[in-house]
Amino acid sequence: MFEHLREDLASVRERDPAARSTWEVLTCYPGIHALILHRFAHAAWRRRFFWLGRFVSHVGRFLTGIEIHPAAVIGRRVFIDHGMGVVIGETAIVGDDSTIYQGVTLGGTSLYRGTKRHPTLGRGVVVGAGAKVLGGFEVGDGARIGSNAVVIKPVPAGATAVGNPAHILGTERKEESGGEPKHDVFSAYGVTRDMDDPLARAVLGLLEHASDTDRRFALFVERLAQAGIDFGAAAEPKDGFDADKLSKIVD
Repeated sequence: MFEHLREDLASVRERDPAARSTWEVLTCYPGIHALILHRFAHAAWRRRFFWLGRFVSHVGRFLTGIEIHPAAVIGRRVFIDHGMGVVIGETAIVGDDSTIYQGVTLGGTSLYRGTKRHPTLGRGVVVGAGAKVLGGFEVGDGARIGSNAVVIKPVPAGATAVGNPAHILGTERKEESGGEPKHDVFSAYGVTRDMDDPLARAVLGLLEHASDTDRRFALFVERLAQAGIDFGAAAEPKDGFDADKLSKIVD
């Protein structure tokens, strides 16, 4: 237990620039307190002291604002930052080195007891503030879930999920030099570079294509006019299409 506690304290110092000392982390970080109490609750639950496990979990919720079901499996060096409003369900599994911010729910969508109702987070997953991960699926190693995202399907390793319902942005991140994929870069709150909503990016692509089509059509009409073929008013656009204005709305 003390080995796990030392690892937890070190991981907080590594991932939170506001942590000034190990003593401060030990005494003032509710995420650490919630993990300590969860280990007691989980140990009681595994020994079939179900009421005791639930009671310790309830005390932890009262003291920290973080609710972790005693049956949930929490890995090593997990960091629950701020923590208020975090809910981790009964069959949830949180992998080593994961980071969970305030308001996160690892919830279930099934009412059938005994089934895998809650998500499994791989190693090094970051779940941004207010995100909801709902269902008995897997979130791959090194994945990022943006703040306030609602994830209802599996997330591949190294991918970033944003939006409601969440959309997958990509399955790997490159180093700034453009070299090999990098999966071990810490992203606070699940925020990464180039994390625009994929639907917005698709709309922008369609607008750019429409604008380019208009430009080429205008050039075609101009060349025909030079050749003596005049379409008159029929060649003038009547729909008031303004690609730049629409792009500003979507962007």
